[in-house]
Amino acid sequence: MDRTIDYLPLFSPIERQEVHDYRRRVRAERDQSAAVIQTVMRVLVIGLVVIVTASITGPLLALSIGSVLSGDLVGIAGLAVPLIILGAVAAVAWSLLRGAAPQWEQRLRMHRFAEANGLVYEMASPAPNYPGAIFDQGRSRRESDHFRTADGRFLDFGNYRYVTGSGKNSTTHHWGFLALHLDRALPHMLLDSRANNGMFGASNLPTSFRRDQVLSLEGDFDRSFTLYCPREYERDALYVFTPDLMAFLIDEAAPYDVEIVDRWLFVYAARPFPLADAHTYQRLLRIVDTVGRKTLSQTDRYRDERVGDFALNVVARPGRRLRAGVPLATVIIGVIVAALWGFSFFGGLLGG
Repeated sequence: MDRTIDYLPLFSPIERQEVHDYRRRVRAERDQSAAVIQTVMRVLVIGLVVIVTASITGPLLALSIGSVLSGDLVGIAGLAVPLIILGAVAAVAWSLLRGAAPQWEQRLRMHRFAEANGLVYEMASPAPNYPGAIFDQGRSRRESDHFRTADGRFLDFGNYRYVTGSGKNSTTHHWGFLALHLDRALPHMLLDSRANNGMFGASNLPTSFRRDQVLSLEGDFDRSFTLYCPREYERDALYVFTPDLMAFLIDEAAPYDVEIVDRWLFVYAARPFPLADAHTYQRLLRIVDTVGRKTLSQTDRYRDERVGDFALNVVARPGRRLRAGVPLATVIIGVIVAALWGFSFFGGLLGG
């Protein structure tokens, strides 16, 4: 980003009335039906909590009051229990009705940071139509607390979530992401960070790719990332990942997974970005200024030789997507199950 970033809005004092006015303005701008549904649900939850609490504390309160009237000291002390419960419920209900003030203060800071730096801040947005590995997973997909450029080259960064499974087995997955639009269509290439891998080196990404698409670049780079590129596109990957770009990736993006697909560069974090911290913005924008800028300059003349015509700006079908593979965790579980079955089967034969 060719501009000086103003971080002052993230630290400047904010009056309570400013937060109140911002919250009221945002709610007024939101879809009214959604706001009504949210309010009704909040009231229903509070009502349910009050009913359940009353059914528990009512008898206790009646017994305690009776003991107080009869002069029973134990009963007098017991009066504190239902009163404490009622006080806690009242505090929770008040918090739900008023909303989380610190959360709204942080949102106002992010809004002002965006305004000061030519960005647009959005608290929540429907799922974006991005081609990256995390964006076609699950259901209930949403962006939250994210920033995008108001003009010029498109940049979008913030948090993202989706849900997998159903009922009691449903899981909500949270990610931090950065999306930078590129000029040229490029083969699908993915850098799986080794820093965020799980047990036995299993990738944290929701999609696995065939191991015969791994390209070794040796040295420090292989210790930081596993590079996947389509078969027969190894020369194209070497054209993109020059030594200086690899150095930027190691220095600035080693904790993250990086994906290049179509005309996009994506950066993924396995947990939401802590957007209350100015260092988060500094790091993400530094990735744009180093990794993003170098990727753009290195690929501004790229063309897929299988297509030939530079003006078409497309990649041949074999290079557009990596081929999916079997997750390492599935392989390990399969080996363990097979080993246990084999031990049981042959053990039974030997024992017989």
